[in-house]
Amino acid sequence: MPDARADRDPSRGHRGAAADGVHEDGARLDGARVHGAHEDRGAAPAPAASEDTVRAREAYGARAAEYTERFGGIEAAAATDRRRVLEWARAVHGPVLDVGCGPGQWTAFLAEHGVEAAGIDPTPEFVAAARRLHPGMRYRLGHAESLAVADGALGGVLAWYSLIHIRPERIDDVLREFARALRPGGGLAIGFVEAPVGAAIDHAVTTAYAWPVPELSARVERAGFTVVSTERRTDPGARPHGSLTAMRGDRGDRGGRGGRGDRGQR
Repeated sequence: MPDARADRDPSRGHRGAAADGVHEDGARLDGARVHGAHEDRGAAPAPAASEDTVRAREAYGARAAEYTERFGGIEAAAATDRRRVLEWARAVHGPVLDVGCGPGQWTAFLAEHGVEAAGIDPTPEFVAAARRLHPGMRYRLGHAESLAVADGALGGVLAWYSLIHIRPERIDDVLREFARALRPGGGLAIGFVEAPVGAAIDHAVTTAYAWPVPELSARVERAGFTVVSTERRTDPGARPHGSLTAMRGDRGDRGGRGGRGDRGQR
């Protein structure tokens, strides 16, 4: 059984790094083709999922039914998080991709509030659960290292506790992929375990990593974003929580902007 305190920490409602590159052929998001199992011949093949993603996929797959039962409803997420994510998503222009969607609760929550949203996850058991629980919504297998959408196809990327199992040395690759997939001015929202010093932490499913808000903010800005707001808090019985929202720059470059990443503190 998962440690209740560990899984009632900020990993509630969302978890591991998103997924292995098996996709539905012909799936579409806002009219842009999502490369499927039979990709365009001229398209570069999607990179294989990282070791971190494979490890998270296997660990969550073994406990997907248990996780879905305990945390598969949006009510398991803190009300403060629901308000923050919805406020962010409503300000986004274009489709939102929920990266590491788990059993699909955040994707469905956004759609119920009028946001065009789809979800991807590395774990087949979670994708199956999401489709069962939220029929009519769009869910597919996919991973954060390669979103399998065209450049600039997305208006927003939600990564709510879905990057916590990615090692710090690999996070820059993921953030650059997010920047590639977002249109200029597109939005990014990340929820994560916060800590004064970045470090691996114990987690009920598999090893996770905590981030200081300023350090993760700096990584985000280095990938070509401007951090708009940050948040820190500790709820009773939960690990310290951090979140940030950011906007992709107008230019296609991936160079850093040198921002402090602590503006907009709430």
